[in-house]
Amino acid sequence: MPNVRFSDRALILVAGEEAEHFLQNIVTTDLTTLADDEARPGALLTPQGKILFDFLLSKAPGGYRLDCRRDVADDFARRLSLYRLRAKVAISVEDQPLVGAAWEDDSASSDAESTASRPDSTTSRSESTLRDARFPAAAGVGRIYGPAGSAEVSGDDGTAAWNAIRVAYGIAESGTDYALGDAFPHDVLLDQTGGVGFRKGCYVGQEVVSRMQHRGTARRRVLIATAETPLPAPGTPVEAGGRSLGALGTVSGKAALAIVRVDRVKEAMDAGQPVTAGGVGLSLAIPAWAGFGFPVAPAESAAGDA
Repeated sequence: MPNVRFSDRALILVAGEEAEHFLQNIVTTDLTTLADDEARPGALLTPQGKILFDFLLSKAPGGYRLDCRRDVADDFARRLSLYRLRAKVAISVEDQPLVGAAWEDDSASSDAESTASRPDSTTSRSESTLRDARFPAAAGVGRIYGPAGSAEVSGDDGTAAWNAIRVAYGIAESGTDYALGDAFPHDVLLDQTGGVGFRKGCYVGQEVVSRMQHRGTARRRVLIATAETPLPAPGTPVEAGGRSLGALGTVSGKAALAIVRVDRVKEAMDAGQPVTAGGVGLSLAIPAWAGFGFPVAPAESAAGDA
């Protein structure tokens, strides 16, 4: 079973009798529907609806853990403290925790529609190993948490395999795929992976996100790019007909994530224009599990209704 230990992740613990109420009022995730055995994505937004910090949220003894990038963990904890006011919560960055991931096998890396089962009890799974809810359940991806020095996961040599499975399923993360402060939740599919609670009350940036959802105005999306030759580096512009569509994110050989304008991608497809990145021809596809499609022009919509 492939597994990896992440040296670039940190855990923020939010504990106390008001921890759920505190987080529910500021982050995108709906904590009232969070299962005990899952790590669910979420974000703390700017008032304008852009992602300020992204994370995986799960239950922990006495509160909740926020699995985030190590390089922004202290800033994230300070930002959370600004919202604390008189709430009865304690916010702390855990000292050198183990954060890792394990998944069933390598099949998903080459076939995003794999029907492999979830990891079974033969894996060194513990009560702190949770289902990574960003992925379809069939992918069998688990998030591993434990104390420093735990031997549950191997070293960093699984990073390439982890990037491959993220690319195969269209799972973007800040840093490699997008910059914090530069993306809406819809851009990186948090609306598709349970990272946004559309039925919960208000949270920071909620009005903008809800408006995008109800009006269907999300134009940038994560797509999966594939080519017949290795793709260029992350950040390479994706273009068609001399116009920018977006840019590549995480690259895994001949496949990559790309955050692009889906309206422009559809126009290029309809016009038969080649899509390229750094001179390499590529195809763009919506992740198989996602519940959105390419925009439909008014004329096409009318024809479909006829």
